Amino acid sequence: MSDPEDKKKGHTLADHLYGQNIVHRHDEDSDHDHDHDYDFENDDVPLEDNPLWRQDFVSLMTVGIDIGSAGTQVIFSRVNLRRMGEDLTSRYYVVSRETLFQSPVALTPYQSEERIDDEKLGAIIDDAYAAANLHPDKIDTGVVILTGEALRRENAQGIAAILSEQGGEFVTATAGHHMESMLAAYGSGAARVSSDEAKRILNVDIGGGTTKLGVVEKGKVIATAAVHIGGRLQVVENGKIVRLDPAGKHHAKRAGFNWNRGDAIDMADMQTVADGMADALVAALTARPLPHDVEHLYLTDPIVAFGRIDGIMFSGGVSEYVYQREDRDFGDMGPRLGRAIRERIARGAFPWPVLPAGECIRATALGASEYSVQLSGNTSFISAPGVLLPRRNLQVLLPPFVCADTIDADGLARAIRGHMTAFDVDAEREVALALRWTGMPSYERLAAFAAGIKRGLADRIARKQPLFIMLDGDVAQTLGHILREELHVDSEMLVIDGVVLWDFDYIDLGRIRMPSYTVPVTIKSLVFSEDPRGPRPRQRLHHHDHDHDHGHSHRHHKHGA
Repeated sequence: MSDPEDKKKGHTLADHLYGQNIVHRHDEDSDHDHDHDYDFENDDVPLEDNPLWRQDFVSLMTVGIDIGSAGTQVIFSRVNLRRMGEDLTSRYYVVSRETLFQSPVALTPYQSEERIDDEKLGAIIDDAYAAANLHPDKIDTGVVILTGEALRRENAQGIAAILSEQGGEFVTATAGHHMESMLAAYGSGAARVSSDEAKRILNVDIGGGTTKLGVVEKGKVIATAAVHIGGRLQVVENGKIVRLDPAGKHHAKRAGFNWNRGDAIDMADMQTVADGMADALVAALTARPLPHDVEHLYLTDPIVAFGRIDGIMFSGGVSEYVYQREDRDFGDMGPRLGRAIRERIARGAFPWPVLPAGECIRATALGASEYSVQLSGNTSFISAPGVLLPRRNLQVLLPPFVCADTIDADGLARAIRGHMTAFDVDAEREVALALRWTGMPSYERLAAFAAGIKRGLADRIARKQPLFIMLDGDVAQTLGHILREELHVDSEMLVIDGVVLWDFDYIDLGRIRMPSYTVPVTIKSLVFSEDPRGPRPRQRLHHHDHDHDHGHSHRHHKHGA
């Protein structure tokens, strides 16, 4: 992080006049504090390189690294965002994603039952970057996800941290059953189908260690859960069990076998256990009330009532066998469980039609590469970009304050202080204060809003801590100027608009982008059941929707890696 004194001598945003003066120079030793959205070399540029066009259209390079209990894969994508110009807002939304490179799916390497082999895993990731011909510095945003049984390994958190450091400045590690269910539903294509065809779809993502369930309606994931059923809980080589997770032992016991690692077993017995797992999955989805032994297989609260379901879609590694897109046998339950599920589909065990395959084994990594990006509006106030950006892992706090016609500054200050106390926020820890702005942007209202923020953050301002203020409405620049010039707040300050955040989100802020004068915001809600970022513009939250009930009974606030 650069020193503020050095910053004064270097290259600052003042050189840009808030993005209007787009031709600028860097001194030899300047602090290069932003990324460029386009090349300045050629005056006679095509439309997509035109600076005015580029203020409305921005591309980000993203990576999704999915480390599951069975497979590890890396997907690089370009995500294209567009500003909602027709709504007179500075909000951006994702309009398209193109896959640039997909690594082969490698078996996740283990040193022992308890430890993932971090060296071999690092080599898999390095090879993917090399094969894609991409350097980590070129990555704008991304997610490393440890999922399913891989999360239980004793060195999982360390690995996540190393990979997010290696992967590029803005790649973050995250985990959680609910989140993975959501990513799978987006990545499989279930969300897109539900949006395009107005269907309510159940996505069933069967991985190596766990099965993730996601109910998707109108393009949004509205309920998630996870069940302890997977294709690689038991692995056999040369007729002997070489891997047996506790859940694998449990499933064997349900089928009448007392298996242990090292036992020689008959492959026909593997099919018997797989049949039992398929029956358990059918029961987990269709039997209400849930049988006692099946209820125990849920890793989250069960989805008690699915409501109307227009179709079921399978994703994850085992779905490759369900849809008969794969026939290789890796000595695990994958082909056997896939076969057993196919048989149950054929005899009508699932009460819903099975939809065609979307993205099967790649669903989670694809979902990770696109779920996470919002771009700030282009009316931001950023006092010192080189000092304030980039930032990682800022906890989001959303004080319960509603903008009335007359803003109550003391009420806002109380809401901010009370929320800090309720969340037990360490005084030294930097946080992102998220606020909803509604109503007219009159000077009187904004001045009172600014006064409330100043009083609410008085302790932090007294210590000259940097302030990070996130707004959904388009008033960031004016608010920042009032705080700095009229209320004389000396802290370095970033006020950005056009982003919708919630309590329990954690965010990363990327370097500022020119000429759009925007900041990439990577949002890492570790577990949530509905994604406010929605895959389609018409489903995004607009200003009048901000009281929308975001949670539901399956939203667990547990933070993993």
